Amino acid sequence: MPDLIPLYAIKVTCCNCEHEFTTSRVRPSLKKAIRRDADFCSYYKDENPDYYVVRVCPKCGFASTENSADKLADWQRKSFDAQVGNRWTTRDFGEKRSWEVALETYKLALICAQSIKDKERIIASLLHHIAWMYRYKGDTVQEQRFLRYSLEEYVRVFENDSLGGNDARLMYLIGELNRRLGEYPTAVKWFSRLINDQRITDAAMIRAAREQWAILREQMRGEDIDPDGLPAGT
Repeated sequence: MPDLIPLYAIKVTCCNCEHEFTTSRVRPSLKKAIRRDADFCSYYKDENPDYYVVRVCPKCGFASTENSADKLADWQRKSFDAQVGNRWTTRDFGEKRSWEVALETYKLALICAQSIKDKERIIASLLHHIAWMYRYKGDTVQEQRFLRYSLEEYVRVFENDSLGGNDARLMYLIGELNRRLGEYPTAVKWFSRLINDQRITDAAMIRAAREQWAILREQMRGEDIDPDGLPAGT
């Protein structure tokens, strides 16, 4: 039996120019990760689905994800054209993508999202994915740079757009990115806040926060930092 081709094509209608184009996706049956980092960065044996998250319209250059708006307002179209569209040269990103091409699509999606003032949560996610792309290549300097950018956006999301301060996954991510960036006291604060908030009932995120706090405690002791403020039950 021949091996299953990992990619398949889907049709997408551009939310900017309404041009219909095709883009590739990884088959759901092949999306099983072989391992996953604590901030949800996943690793795959074969084709990486993260390479195909961004859809790029070959006609106008607008890059988006499944979470983006279905249609843009007039002011958003004008802003995109001024910052990206007017300089776009027709290109097709619909086929198999290398690491370099995938990174290019994420950076293009980030510029597009910023140009139309998309939701902070989408911008934060794009920045986080760019950090993962650099992690795949072992480029720690760029990874840390984009982790910090994404952390700043995630904090803004929590302050302006979270579920009444009860967004467990978001709180966990903020704690974990602080840990990865060496901001240990701030990471402690976020993990503790998640674990001790009686309103939060997301058992998976509470458990993950406890696990990462245990790792963080060992990191702090290894660097001769007193791990004060232990959350109850750890």
